Amino acid sequence: MIVICFLIMPQNAFSTSSPIQLNKKIFSWTDRVYITIYAPDFNSDPNIIDEIGVTADDKITVSTSGHSIPYRLVETGPNTGIFSGYVTLTGDPALKGSTGVDGQGTNPTGIQSTCSPTCGPTNGFLPSSNNDGVTVSFEYNRNEVVTGSGTISWNQGSIQWLQSSYPVNSQAIVQITDPDMNLNPGAIDKFDTSVWSDSDSGGINLTMTETGPNTGIFQGTVYLTTDLRSAGSRLHVSPGDTITAEYTDNTLPLPYSPSDQLRLTATTTAGTVLAPLEQAALSNARIVDSTGKVLSKVNVNQQIQVVSDVTNQQKRDQPFAYLVQIQDNNGITVSLSWITGSMTPGQTLSLGQSWLPSTAGTYTAQIFVWQSISSPNALAPSLPLQIRVE
Repeated sequence: MIVICFLIMPQNAFSTSSPIQLNKKIFSWTDRVYITIYAPDFNSDPNIIDEIGVTADDKITVSTSGHSIPYRLVETGPNTGIFSGYVTLTGDPALKGSTGVDGQGTNPTGIQSTCSPTCGPTNGFLPSSNNDGVTVSFEYNRNEVVTGSGTISWNQGSIQWLQSSYPVNSQAIVQITDPDMNLNPGAIDKFDTSVWSDSDSGGINLTMTETGPNTGIFQGTVYLTTDLRSAGSRLHVSPGDTITAEYTDNTLPLPYSPSDQLRLTATTTAGTVLAPLEQAALSNARIVDSTGKVLSKVNVNQQIQVVSDVTNQQKRDQPFAYLVQIQDNNGITVSLSWITGSMTPGQTLSLGQSWLPSTAGTYTAQIFVWQSISSPNALAPSLPLQIRVE
């Protein structure tokens, strides 16, 4: 709890520092606003716990746009002169209407406390919107008031898997952080999100459970299975599958409007993920003629193939691009060609690209295997091969 300091000086003068400070500068629309006022002049009896906000000489009002409630705070202990409490913001259900914050009709309560004559120190409820403010005012003497305020705003959520990969037939945890979905700060909130795999594009609706009251952090556990169909929190996967979790954020900060949505996704992998340069093996680079005979030297204007063996070392299909770049002894590229395809798990292909040298000299062929031409992520280290043309 951050203390809101308020000092009563002689002749009702205040110190030059801010007399009231809230525990946050920016609140979510269903946050708790903790209030503490340091007012030693209102410690009227050092032997008891005093209150402020209960008379005309020490009125406290807590307000949001269009709403306010009279409030009282209680001394933190005998003779401390420090008074504390909190107000709970309750949002505005009209902002999202029947679709709700989760697309399923869930909304905050939007309730406001009825105070007779005052509320507090912890039972106050105030409606608030997505672009609002909360103000605490303390009238420490008739017509002499000090205030402290904070901003109320929606937040952009985030989604992530706690690991980049999970073994098949294990548990995977997805985490969503969005304070706007903490609709009841005194309870553990829940909502559903979508999760699917390459093997089951329909996927499941996963229940996300808040990690504790008022955290705004939600987690869901997915049980990955290779044998069973998807059901409940169980998701069917195959080794090497990409698993995707999706969260649609319906409560976005300015400049978004209340009707806007933002689709957020995060991915993880089922099974052990190989390092980028270990996903394929590239070996046995060689030069062959049109009959497949291996050549040690090449003649000018002789059609040849630059061939090597490529092995998919993963337990899933792998698209690839096989590239051959040939440079002369000055480092100038004289040929660049490629082929594309896909390999099944563990498959080895002998791949080649043709070249017709027009000039004698010593050349270097650099062989690459990439994920694709548009995604030049290397699946294996490149392989050089020297070519002598006579």
